[in-house]
Amino acid sequence: MRELAERVVDTHGVTDRAPSRRSGRRSVTVNLAESPLGWLAARGLVTPRQVEAGERLRRDYETAMLGPRVTMRWGGTRVDGGGGDGLDSTTAQIAAKRRFDAAIAAAGPGLSDILWRVVCANEALPVAEKGLGWPARAGRLVLTLALDRVAVHYGLR
Repeated sequence: MRELAERVVDTHGVTDRAPSRRSGRRSVTVNLAESPLGWLAARGLVTPRQVEAGERLRRDYETAMLGPRVTMRWGGTRVDGGGGDGLDSTTAQIAAKRRFDAAIAAAGPGLSDILWRVVCANEALPVAEKGLGWPARAGRLVLTLALDRVAVHYGLR
């Protein structure tokens, strides 16, 4: 299933803001059903606050480069001196790892497992439930609790 939407690309990645013709910002078309969190959001099973918390966690996870590598790292050092947020790639990676670890700790034991599987590893909810040995449909409740805790950690309203 494809649910396409236009999203703005800024220095922090893809955001949910609607693209503006006058802003000069780039926009991309994204498939909202691509990630398990997007799939849940498209069906109204998680709140926008929970989605934002999950997307922040995933952004920190990806910036920290905690996922498995399957190819070369092509995002090398910029030669024009630009850097966006003022951090070199190593410092940004370390800062993202600290933010990720703090957010996972804020979710707490028992909740962080499903959070990591669905948000960071992009496992479908039934697959994550089965992997954790949970009964069917138990994962969504636990995931929403974990996302609420991470939203509090990030200070989202």
